[in-house]
Amino acid sequence: MELAIGPLLFNWAADRVETFYARIADEAPVGTVYLGEVVCGKRQPLLQDVLARAAERLEAAGKTVIWSTLALPSTPRERRLAAELAADPDHLIEAGDMSAVWSRAPAPFVAGPLLNVYNAPAAAELVRLGCVRLCANVELPLASIAEIAQACPGLELELFAFGRLPLALSSRCAQARMEGLHRDACRYVCDRYPDGMDVATIEGQDFLAVNGLQTLSHGCQLVDVEVEALRGAGVSVLRLSPHSLDMVAVAHLFHDFVEGEITPQELGLGIALLAPPGPLVSGYLHGAVGARRVGAGAAS
Repeated sequence: MELAIGPLLFNWAADRVETFYARIADEAPVGTVYLGEVVCGKRQPLLQDVLARAAERLEAAGKTVIWSTLALPSTPRERRLAAELAADPDHLIEAGDMSAVWSRAPAPFVAGPLLNVYNAPAAAELVRLGCVRLCANVELPLASIAEIAQACPGLELELFAFGRLPLALSSRCAQARMEGLHRDACRYVCDRYPDGMDVATIEGQDFLAVNGLQTLSHGCQLVDVEVEALRGAGVSVLRLSPHSLDMVAVAHLFHDFVEGEITPQELGLGIALLAPPGPLVSGYLHGAVGARRVGAGAAS
């Protein structure tokens, strides 16, 4: 089973991004790294040069680089850039929305989790258009992923295995609004929150996280079922979403997990010691409430 580093969802400083991908290239036991801005088109120009250098270093280290497109391109510039990236024959891309699929088809592409593919017929239609790998929607239980695998033999299935779950996108920026700013003059206030801004209910209960235009779960997803169960459901890739904790250590823990050297419970204990930004959750994977911890280690 392969490990992959998903696209960076947060607005980090350029030097931090460069250091992060240098460590992933040199130290992390992962086979694939996704690069590119998927949340906010205003951030795209900030890291173009850094990501280009990161791609060269990652490929030199033997990693496969996949470029991710915006999940909600809204301006003419954003739509043009997404279409140009999707149509590039020299790179494998992850389609963040259906416009990227139309620009790409019939060339091979990866379907990202924000495409909202919930069933086997939808997955089969993407395969017809050229999809070779699907990162399943984060709300899907493992049983539904197994149904997609059975209906689409040959389709690689990737599972969002670690990180705050990407739940929704909006054309309005909640963080800018909270600062009394408009999206067009946001001053990039999202850079103050390297793992997203925690949001609580009126009663003070931890609820969600906000990342610019994006709504995330408060808790951090953690795959907590046996590796054989994942393989039995057709999962062949586990996606680790970048956060501000030590992602190289996270990757090594997952490597030990997929190699059968540690149990799901030991994986959870190891991740907890690294201080993720929220409690570990796994409910969606089990067909339960997403904010719950259901599998191994749920009582710990």
